[in-house]
Amino acid sequence: MFPRYDVIVVGAGHAGCEAAAAAANLGSSVLLITMNMQNMAQMSCNPAMGGIAKGQIIREIDAMGGYSGIVTDLTTIQFRMLNRSKGPAMWSPRAQNDRMQFSWTWRLKLEQTPRIDFYQDTVVGLLVKDRRCYGVVTQLGHRIEARAVVLTNGTFLNGVIHIGEKHFGGGRVAERAATGITEQLVSLGFESGRLKTGTPPRVDGRSLDYTRMEEQKGDPEITGFSFLDTPKPTQQKSCWITYTNPQVHEILKTGFDRSPMFQGRIQGVGPRYCPSIEDKINRFADKERHQIFVEPEGWHTIEVYVNGFSTSLPEEVQFKALQKIPGFEQCKMFRPGYAIEYDFFPPTQLQLSLETRLIENLFFAGQINGTTGYEEAACQGLMAGINAHRKIHDLEPIILKRDEAYIGVLIDDLVHKGTVEPYRMFTSRAEFRTLLRQDNADLRLTPLAYAIGLATEARMQRVHRKQHQIQQLTQLLQEYTLVPEQVNPFLEDMGAPLLKEKQRAARFLLRPEISLAQLQQWLPTVADLLKPFDAEAIEQTEIQLKYASYIEKEKELSRKMRQLEEVPIPENFHYEKIQALSTEARQKLLKFKPRTLGQASRISGVNPSDIQVLMVYMGR
Repeated sequence: MFPRYDVIVVGAGHAGCEAAAAAANLGSSVLLITMNMQNMAQMSCNPAMGGIAKGQIIREIDAMGGYSGIVTDLTTIQFRMLNRSKGPAMWSPRAQNDRMQFSWTWRLKLEQTPRIDFYQDTVVGLLVKDRRCYGVVTQLGHRIEARAVVLTNGTFLNGVIHIGEKHFGGGRVAERAATGITEQLVSLGFESGRLKTGTPPRVDGRSLDYTRMEEQKGDPEITGFSFLDTPKPTQQKSCWITYTNPQVHEILKTGFDRSPMFQGRIQGVGPRYCPSIEDKINRFADKERHQIFVEPEGWHTIEVYVNGFSTSLPEEVQFKALQKIPGFEQCKMFRPGYAIEYDFFPPTQLQLSLETRLIENLFFAGQINGTTGYEEAACQGLMAGINAHRKIHDLEPIILKRDEAYIGVLIDDLVHKGTVEPYRMFTSRAEFRTLLRQDNADLRLTPLAYAIGLATEARMQRVHRKQHQIQQLTQLLQEYTLVPEQVNPFLEDMGAPLLKEKQRAARFLLRPEISLAQLQQWLPTVADLLKPFDAEAIEQTEIQLKYASYIEKEKELSRKMRQLEEVPIPENFHYEKIQALSTEARQKLLKFKPRTLGQASRISGVNPSDIQVLMVYMGR
């Protein structure tokens, strides 16, 4: 019934969809197996993509030739560029999406991708021989062979849903859990753990009083996520902000004695940076209110997502508390919030390619690795799909470095530091965030993606055009001279220091209060100068000029760190014989077997003094 595939992808969430697309677009035959084909790329939690650091990841996926950015743009109902008041390293795109359209659009994109087959079934085991994975076993009894397998099981591995004192098996509400895989992997020597995540209630938007809330509109201009010319909506839907209050908190406290979290029925660790509402009022008892974001689920639905009210308290407690929130007095609840516990496998058991260390040709991506978030899952799926394809075709894996992409930071953190709680990406995790901006993801990553055959010729041509325009405009601004008589009247109106002598435009732009947009308004000659250039190239040129010194400092730091990356450690290096290493360092180095001094330096428990000892033994 089934041919032998190059790659089988298990699970069609954000990680699985990107993995299937990447492997197929590189030339592999792919089978994507999912429990329910109606829920592909399901937005299980909030109907939004991007945000702080997450927006950078989606732009990187797009630059590499992945689909997440395109699908997000095609289904956007509101767009905002966050952190505009800060420097460009912090700018982060975020979109509200139509939940149903998002899933349908993803499925359509995959169905239009050659070499992908689909099958609706549940995978209950792996085919493994001589420590090599060669296929899967399904609930319907099929043994389907492949040269590589990518597991992207999300929250389905032995998933348990909690609502108050009720608990039942499930990977999402109304969807059954997956059993068998964890038990088999543990028998093969893998270490597993339990994590927890949660989701808030959904309510009927018709029952809300929006006059009691603060309106949050989208940006006037939608820049979007994809570097391609994807269509953007001509109108946007508003989100709304309201707040809890002491009365809400008191009602929630009445359910604490039946809370699965406080009564110890949930053993898994939850996401630190996205706590439940009961956790918030327990940990931050001094706060009288917490912010609630009221988010529409799509263009043509009345369903509303209550962001900030994640909970697993009894259903009747949730409902009573909701009705004390301003604007929710008459609310009708579609379904309650719940918590879900699931199995994961500590990612220190992976190689940087996301292939497991114990079983060859078996790759993990997404929440199975301990991450949380659509974006974190999608980028792992992309890299697992790329590297599964390359492994079976005897090609070297693609490993993005920490100074090349947020994706590289995420995978490096997971593999070398591990995680004991759901891992979420933040800009603070990246030491080179001035280099890893959302605006230059195409310049950083598309040439690599094109070289390996993932990015298209058309996408690469756009990058060449952008690079050429940046070079041209930079030279023009370095040559164009401003005179005091031109700009001083405007500077005087701003209360800014006046220009005392002629100055090149490039140098004038180093003033933090001055922008190219202002120069365009002030001087018709500058407006004429910029006419031939695309908006992307203008923005990129200005950023590179304004932040040149900061960018150069990070590049220098990156060069120094890469020196450590270039010092290889022999595969069977005898750490146990080096008494000068700390005991913890010896144990961790023996366990993780880093390939370079750079990798060793990022392992939790390995200190700078341990690296110095190793450098001596490496002859450095």
